[in-house]
Amino acid sequence: MNDRDATASIDTGTGYESKPPSYIAALAEVGRGTPMGELMRRYWHPVGLASHATRTPRELRVLGEDLVLFRDGRGRPGLVQARCCHRGTTLYYGKVEERGIRCCYHGWLFDVEGRCLEQPCEPDGGRMRDRVRQPWYPVQERYGLVFAYMGPPAKKPVLPRYECLEVLEPGEFVDADDTSIGSGGDAVAPCNWLQHFENVLDTYHVPILHGNFSGTQFTEVMNQMPRVTWDYTPRGVKAFSIRTLGDGRIMRRTTEVALPTLRVVPNPYVGGYGRVESLGWTLPVDDTHYRIYTAGRVREKGVFLPKGAGAATNRKRWKDMTPEERRDFPGDWEAQTGQGAITFHSDEHLATSDHGILLLRRMLNSQVNAVRSGEDPLGVSFDPAEPPIVFEAGNFVVDA
Repeated sequence: MNDRDATASIDTGTGYESKPPSYIAALAEVGRGTPMGELMRRYWHPVGLASHATRTPRELRVLGEDLVLFRDGRGRPGLVQARCCHRGTTLYYGKVEERGIRCCYHGWLFDVEGRCLEQPCEPDGGRMRDRVRQPWYPVQERYGLVFAYMGPPAKKPVLPRYECLEVLEPGEFVDADDTSIGSGGDAVAPCNWLQHFENVLDTYHVPILHGNFSGTQFTEVMNQMPRVTWDYTPRGVKAFSIRTLGDGRIMRRTTEVALPTLRVVPNPYVGGYGRVESLGWTLPVDDTHYRIYTAGRVREKGVFLPKGAGAATNRKRWKDMTPEERRDFPGDWEAQTGQGAITFHSDEHLATSDHGILLLRRMLNSQVNAVRSGEDPLGVSFDPAEPPIVFEAGNFVVDA
């Protein structure tokens, strides 16, 4: 064997030759002080259903921070950091009273804005209690959700309103859900938030994953390979797709992502076509978990999709499938969690069908840089009279 033959027989492209993988930390990590974490903290985020704010403390993890949500005896919702500022135990074990939440360890009482009202172990109930403040965050209730602002106080914007949740047809009302409709699986997904957020603009995965591997997960027309274009919007990125219906008419479908984490996706099960009926917030729990809170126009409480929350997969709900069935009929959950806790962006090979992903990453990078430069990011408003936000998203049928 000559040298040329020996060289030709050597394997190429093996895993051994791979470089150490990495991810885009500036977009994936959401903790305080990180680039994306600071961008996220310039917006309001849903942190629970309004019904979750009760006299029983509720543990939360949001943007990597451990928090406690409650409602005092006067009906005011409160959101405080879990670690008591006195000796550090969690306020999750506290007792909610008329004026606030009382720590189980030494009885310090804090109101919904973190003011220390009582220190029962101290002389006169705590002569210096006015100098102590339990870290807290502003909250507001809207659309059946509790929203929190976790950013710099001087930059707190108004809590937005949305036209699709404000303009209702006869018989419609707004309902909220915390089961992560759209994740394809459980309420808390064990992977980075961006893996789901990018999926909203990954239009071509629908006929492959949902129309082939999962077995018609949505409607038959969604199984068609669409013609897709992507573009920027005033608040994010949109995907516009065209499919032909059986009668020759055309279905024009627009989906959007909008800052901070909004998934604006028209329901593929809709009987009548029109504007988007619900919004989902892809809330980063931390760097390696997310969950989705949803609010939408409905005519029956608790129903966003047929027969309840969650999408049908091979005629079964995800929670009713065995691990073997999930392997045989994967959906969004399997595809996204299968990328790992945080996907290795360095190992990707993006193609023309990934143009929406590229636009989204460019948009997020530009807004991260805007905040770094002291600017206000896309979509924030400080005008209480700001009109409701209108999205293009929807399913519309037109003649060919």
